[in-house]
Amino acid sequence: MAIKPAYVKKTATLLLERYPQAFTDDFEQNKESVEKLTNIDSKGVRNRIAGYVTRKQSVPASA
Repeated sequence: MAIKPAYVKKTATLLLERYPQAFTDDFEQNKESVEKLTNIDSKGVRNRIAGYVTRKQSVPASA
């Protein structure tokens, strides 16, 4: 089963809006935060969401 990019982006955006203080530019911490804040069992989906969150957090706000 393929992971839809739209699902990853929507979930990550929703998590960033609801819990901005839970995420940083550190992938490992974001992975743990995604695991705590969601009920996603799949390691691959969790990692993709955490990776997208990490990328969004590391990009400067003006870009």
